[in-house]
Parts: sequence; C-alpha cells; structure tokens
Amino acid sequence: MPSTAVSRRELAAGLLALPGVYRPQADTQLLADALAREDIGHTTEVLEIGTGTGALALSAAARGARVTAVDVSRRAVTTARLNALRRGLSLRVMHGDFRARTAGCRYDLVVANPPYVPSPDMRLPATGPRRAWDAGPTGRLVVDRICAYAPDLLRPGGILLMVHSALCRTEDTLKQLAEAGLSAEAALRACVPWGPVLRSRRAWLHNQGIAGADEELEELVVIRAQAL
Repeated sequence: MPSTAVSRRELAAGLLALPGVYRPQADTQLLADALAREDIGHTTEVLEIGTGTGALALSAAARGARVTAVDVSRRAVTTARLNALRRGLSLRVMHGDFRARTAGCRYDLVVANPPYVPSPDMRLPATGPRRAWDAGPTGRLVVDRICAYAPDLLRPGGILLMVHSALCRTEDTLKQLAEAGLSAEAALRACVPWGPVLRSRRAWLHNQGIAGADEELEELVVIRAQAL
C-alpha cells in the first residue's frame, strides 16, 4: 500500500548537503507527497533524475525499492552516497547526464526534480549551484528532454513523476508527454512565495511575459505520466 506523506522536516532529517548542493525545498516536498501515493515495493525499479541530497531516492529505498539516482553535480553524487550510508540504505548513485547513464535501462518509476527556473542565459550552467535551477529562457531545457526520453525510460505501465513551476507552462509539458504516447495529468499543485532567485529576475520575467509585474506566488506542479 502507498505510504503516508512526510513533512519537509522529516524528509530532510539528518541529511548532509555539501556546499552548492540543492537542499530539499517546497518542490521536493510536493514531489515527495506524490511519491508517497505510489505503490512501491521490493520489486519496484526506481530512477531519480537530479537527486541532489538523495532525499527522494532514499524515501523510495526506505520502502524497499531498488533505486538508481543520477546527477550532473559531483558534489550531489557524493552527498547522496554519504546520506545513503548514514541511513543504512542501498542506493546506486551515478554522475552524469541522465540520458547517457541510463541508456538501455527501463524503470517502473521515474522521479525528477529538474532545473526549471527561466533564466536569461541561453545555455544551462556548466558549474556552480545554479545548475540545480537555471534552465534557459523558457525554463524548459531539461524538462523538454525528460518529456522526450520518458517513453524510453519507462516500462509498460511505468510512471513518471516530475515537478516544475507553472512559469514554464504546465500545458506544454502535458502536450509533449501526450504526443510521446503517455497518459499525463497535473497530479498535485501548491503555491509558494517567490524565492530570492525569482525576485532577483522580476523585471526580466515581466519583460519576457513570463510573470506579472506584481506576482508574489509561484505555482508548483507535479506531473504524473504513465506509459500505456
């Protein structure tokens, strides 16, 4: 049976985070709530894309799943491995691009908290903590890749859970996943106050037509898609 949801404090309890590694935030919590609704057991093969501290991967592992996690940040990989050791859980953590590291593999459940914050930069950051959130002018550079490759990652009946901001257009994500042959829906939503990154880009976001000049709340959305 699906487990009950945990608070963000419980989710992050005892987790280490090396400098520059993304710590569990409201988006992590919303994705954890969605993950708690899924039926996970000892035969479930799980992939987490962009594991950060490993909080979500470890939540799945604690329920008996066989979990693989991948991150482009070496510090995140080290952090997740350390946290798995601290919790006494088995977790396979790989460094690199999710597509390259999972070639030929399929999973029952894929969990993703990708970078999704719109940025004036045309390309993804190559280094630094901004790799965890900056995702190009539309915020979709990584989201679009996950949508495109999801059918190759999922077994028949497999589930994708991905969180992102409504600023990068929820309807575009649903459309892309449907065109890729998946059944997709917005499963969970939550509104949170703008953080420092969005506040620092308020004028740019307004000029790009992405957000209103007076917006103060960001809507987070968990997309749930299933391979048919």
